[in-house]
Amino acid sequence: MARTVRKEKKKRTGLLIIAVIVMMLCGVILYQKQQKLAERARYEQQIAELNARIDDLHEEAEEIEDYKAYVQTKKYVEEIARERLGLVYENEIIFEGH
Repeated sequence: MARTVRKEKKKRTGLLIIAVIVMMLCGVILYQKQQKLAERARYEQQIAELNARIDDLHEEAEEIEDYKAYVQTKKYVEEIARERLGLVYENEIIFEGH
């Protein structure tokens, strides 16, 4: 009878050790899962910020293209000639206010 009691104790101790190990593994897995979820959230935030930056850059590129087209117009050339070079048409009269 003493042998069966010892076997039962060893069996319980073994099961207890296994249960503790399984609980520790579950804890580690849950911790790693939380870390990965937090990392994923950071990456999703970064993706959203980068997509917003891409949209801003597309708008800026459109503005540059519009300005490029404007710079090639006669109106732009006239504005620059007037403002920077002080040029006027031959028959144009300029009134300056003092």
